[in-house]
Amino acid sequence: MTKRLGSPLRDVRAAAAVVGIVAAVIFANTLQNRFAYDDYHIIVNNAAVQSLESLPGAMVSPYWPGLYGRELGLWRPVTTALVGVQWVLGAGSPVLFHAVNVVAHAAASALVLLLLAALMPLAAAFAGGLVFAVHPVHVEAVANVIGVAEIASTIPVLVACLLHVRGDERTGWERALGIGGLYALAFGAKESAVTLPAVLFVLDAARRRIAWRDLAAYARDRWRLYVVLALVAAAMLAGRWIILGSIASPFGPMGADLLAEIPRIWTLAEIWMHYVRLWVFPLDLASDYSPDVIPISTGWHAANVTGLLLALGVLVTALAAWRRQALGPHAPSARLASFGVVWFIVTISPVSNVLFLSGVLLAERTFYLPSVGLAAATGWLVVRLARDRPRGAWVVLAAALLLASARTWTRTPTWRTNATMLGTLIEDYPHSGRSQWILGDAFLRIGTMESALVSYRAAIDLLGTHYQLVTEISQRLMEVEYYGAAEGLLRYAWADHPEHALAPSLLAAIRAERGDAAGTERYARASLELYDSDPVRHHLLAWALATRGAWDAARSSRRRAEELAQVRTWQRWLYDAYAGRRRSEPAEVRGALDSAWATVRTQTGRRALDSIRVADFGLEPRLEPLVGASPAAGEPPDRDARRPGTRGR
Repeated sequence: MTKRLGSPLRDVRAAAAVVGIVAAVIFANTLQNRFAYDDYHIIVNNAAVQSLESLPGAMVSPYWPGLYGRELGLWRPVTTALVGVQWVLGAGSPVLFHAVNVVAHAAASALVLLLLAALMPLAAAFAGGLVFAVHPVHVEAVANVIGVAEIASTIPVLVACLLHVRGDERTGWERALGIGGLYALAFGAKESAVTLPAVLFVLDAARRRIAWRDLAAYARDRWRLYVVLALVAAAMLAGRWIILGSIASPFGPMGADLLAEIPRIWTLAEIWMHYVRLWVFPLDLASDYSPDVIPISTGWHAANVTGLLLALGVLVTALAAWRRQALGPHAPSARLASFGVVWFIVTISPVSNVLFLSGVLLAERTFYLPSVGLAAATGWLVVRLARDRPRGAWVVLAAALLLASARTWTRTPTWRTNATMLGTLIEDYPHSGRSQWILGDAFLRIGTMESALVSYRAAIDLLGTHYQLVTEISQRLMEVEYYGAAEGLLRYAWADHPEHALAPSLLAAIRAERGDAAGTERYARASLELYDSDPVRHHLLAWALATRGAWDAARSSRRRAEELAQVRTWQRWLYDAYAGRRRSEPAEVRGALDSAWATVRTQTGRRALDSIRVADFGLEPRLEPLVGASPAAGEPPDRDARRPGTRGR
């Protein structure tokens, strides 16, 4: 007969169930959300994750699709597999994605309760678990589909921690291998899980005193565990090196290149103040914290001095609390507060910009795993206050949970669509560089070119000539055939970062769209020397080589392109036209040119293709009258040739 659940303050199973249910209820309105922001890049517009046939290839490719994935330095095979399977099962419906996120967050919240219950009295663990379940700082991770990376990484970490704390002091091979498998899953979901070995050591150090003289005995007990974890980490880092060409992302936070040249402490001190604010008073939330939301400081001022003093105060208090009795489920030790701080420091370190520059200054989604430590400290604080004022402490907790739940419930619709997410960011932080970038895209979609260029210039002024910013603006300009401006930006990006393939790759596309075979060959070769697995550039190179009769090299490029993918660029058909002319097959020539015409999408491309038909093949033009030369570099296309508003991001 099944045992009935008791009070959540006395029965750990009941407490876990309540925490999980509360988490699911508070985030239930995310089921109305659709796809937003990075969901489009990684899922909706990424054909590689939309079928079971192509999914294995996507798992051994950069997380961010296309050439840009290598530049961003992200490889998350577990997350890629998870979103791919969901796409196939749900036929692309966002409802399944959001349902999975809600259920996964509920499971993570219950696991937080179970882990905390092994370290502190159940009442404190229950308080900490509830805070974790409803906290508004988790909205980005749960309400945005691609935030599943945070949750899918956190769940294996929490299960590994539970296995560890429930095991013997001496770790056997079976448990070590189990934790190692969970480590691989967590690491494959998101890179921040690399910190699991340090987290396990912190758990051991918090539950018993480990002095310097105890390290040898500790190593004898745990060596199997750390050997397995080291091998898993080495394998994952080797995979990153093979797939990305580097272990860590080569880019720092957008708009924060100056941090590589000046003392970071000036800016980081202010970010530390935001860490505290987001946990204690999460009223003002943002989907972006790039400059000027958080400014790059070049000296000391009131905000960063306050942040530094706050951080020092927290660290000193944590150090003093660490000297208290070891953690355990039967007595609320002050060491819990210290443990929570140390957990946060360890797990936030990959994105803290302290040891090395990461891709963001601050992002709410990155709080998901670190906030487990803050939940532990909060649970201890509630129980500590309840000693002197039991009724007051629980009333304060209830009020805090209600306010947090209300803020979470009202924040989740922000991520409903691209329009709501981007509109909220622009409304709240119109002065940020990313807001200006988004405004530029919006103006471009409605055909207001002058306003778009003004916003793009403002974004570059605020964020600097960051490679990602410059190349993405260039791609937006290419979509509306504003090739002159795009080409200028791309040449600058290429000169600034000659080690990356994206800029010359896009320059090859521009030259090909203009019908310039020599320029296409030059840029395609430069791109392929850096990254050989781009089928589009191989197709373009094959066409460019065919125009001058270099058939052996052209056939080699064509074979390589077809090995990689079947890409339907209009220049791909021109290769067939030149091959037909070489074999004196006029029907094949006309068929290939007709296929190219059916594939070309831009007015610039049509003009270039018509010129090639007349000049190289002696055929009649398709355009009436034939437009001669393509616009000179730097000139926009004719305004009536563009169709603004049809090429949204």
